[in-house]
Formats: sequence, structure tokens, C-alpha cells
Amino acid sequence: MFGRSSKPIRVQVFARTDLGKTREHNEDCFLVADLTRGERSADRVPRQHELGERGSLLVVADGMGGAAAGEIASVMATDTIFDQMRKMWGSEKEATAQRFAYRLKEAVEVANTHIHTYAKAHPEVRGMGTTTTAAGVLADHLFLSQVGDSRAYLIRGGVATQLTKDQSLMQRLVEAGELTEEEAAQSERRNIILQALGPDAKVKVDLTHQELRRGDLLVLCSDGLSGLVKKEEIAAAVGPGTDLAGAAERLIALANERGGPDNITVIIARFDGEGLRPPDGGDDVGHQVYPLIDTETSTEPVPVYRGSPAPVSTKQVRWRVIAAALLGAAIVAAVLYFAARNQ
Repeated sequence: MFGRSSKPIRVQVFARTDLGKTREHNEDCFLVADLTRGERSADRVPRQHELGERGSLLVVADGMGGAAAGEIASVMATDTIFDQMRKMWGSEKEATAQRFAYRLKEAVEVANTHIHTYAKAHPEVRGMGTTTTAAGVLADHLFLSQVGDSRAYLIRGGVATQLTKDQSLMQRLVEAGELTEEEAAQSERRNIILQALGPDAKVKVDLTHQELRRGDLLVLCSDGLSGLVKKEEIAAAVGPGTDLAGAAERLIALANERGGPDNITVIIARFDGEGLRPPDGGDDVGHQVYPLIDTETSTEPVPVYRGSPAPVSTKQVRWRVIAAALLGAAIVAAVLYFAARNQ
């Protein structure tokens, strides 16, 4: 049963984005907002506030498309999601979990429509897009709306658990048992994501949730960080009493030490206060789909290649996905054939 506690919940947040070592400009964007006050923050200092009845919003967006297109898409995503939540969620008469989750998912879908429409009207940026991981906090519940492969990790008891699931070709192959996570991380095809905001008129938003506990730490990041820094290293850098700004700096420095091939963005949030229950060893932590009663089913994802300087066409990507699937099937068949011969 969802309900607001009369006891306080405190949130401390720090966010930072970095160019990396090889990119000419930064196509990442982030958002930190207090939805109760209707305020967003771009301060490069840790921000602390007591969670209000309308909650808080954190967003990481990783743009793509080359030139300025990716930067336009990521800024449009964060601006639209914030504006939608401030307008639509802010006008809701009852602050329930269902309506909050619905409005968060809706805001991401509206952002997709805005980016797609803008790209159609401006041929010079056609094909632009952005990943988006939007985290909404309401009382002791965390909701995540995911499109693409930016990530959210929850750190509890010194252990980092990935809450989001990458919408990528590599994730599909790992789930199918064709690749290990280590092989997927090294693959030349790791930049093929199955969805982004912008390229198509509709997206399928992955909506998940997690109950928060006292002392929990949330890390949102673009793949400029998660592609180079393991979750165990993130947990080691972001400890219970760690200075959030220092932890973010260490994580960005580590990614840059390993080449910094992409823009790097990280948001770190710490949750505390008597309004949160202490952690219980039996709590479920991980990717947990949140069921909505009043939403429509979206279309299936369409593959998108997040490359540099510009993405390949959707048709080319579809052929790459088909070729990858056929190659995987051929490899499996060959292994089985030679195994049978050797028996």
C-alpha cells in the first residue's frame, strides 16, 4: 500500500556532465528538479532538500545524431519531461503512485513526439535522437521511465544493483544466451540500441519501480560512464558517507583515464530521513516492472545505431540486426554440428 509518511525524507543530489576525451562537443544533458516547488537546478554543488508531496525528478539524456543534433534532442527531452511533469502532474488532484507513474511515462512519450516532430520539420537534424532515463521519487517509491541504454543503479549496503535494462541489441543477445555480459561489453555492436526518443513516432517506455530505504544511493549515468566503469567500481566510489561531488568527480576521472571516448554524465542522489524504513535483507532490488492500469500499449522498438558522427539509416540498422541474428544462429548450428561429430 502506497502512502506518504508524515516523517521527513531528505534528498541530497549532485550532478555533473563532462565532455570526455575524444568528442568535440557535449550531447549529454541532465535534469534535477523539485516538483513540489516547480524548480529545476543546474548548480554544480550538492543540493539538499526535504522531499515534498509532489516528489522530485532526475533525468539523464544521451543525445545522438552528430553536429548539434544530439545536443538539441537531449535538451528537448529534459525540458519537455520537466515541463510536462510540472504541468500535468502538478495539476493532479490526488498525489497517488499510479498517477505519478502514469504522468512520468506520459512525459517521456510526449518528449518523443516533440523531438520526432521537430526533426521532421528540420531536415538538417533529421534522424536525431536521445536516450532517456527519467527517475521520479514520490515518498518512499522510486519510478523509472527508460528509453535506450543510459542506466540507473541503486547502491544499498555497499552493493550496486542495476535497476534499468538496456534496450540494446547486446542485451537481447545476452538474454538469449548467445553472449556473456563480458563479451557484450567488448562487442563492436554495443552501440546498437533498440530505441531512442526521436527517430520514430512512438516508443515503448520501460516503466519500473523500487521501494527506497534509508541510506539508499541512486546513480543515473550515460553510457560514457557505464560502458567503462563497472558497477562494483561505482559502489566503491559512492559509499554511505561519501561526499557526492567528490564521488562524481572520481567516477568521471576514472572513465577519462580509460580513454573517455564519449560524453560522461552522472547524477548521484542519497535518500535519508525518518520517513524511510531501514533496509531489510529480504527486500527485492532490481528491474521490477510497474503495472499501469490506464495506459496504451506502444509499438515494438525499432533499432537505432548510436554512432559518431551520424547514425546509419534505420533500414541499414534493421539489416545489421537481421545479419547479427543469422550469424548467431549459424554459429550455434556449427557448434552443435561439430559437437555431434566429435561424440
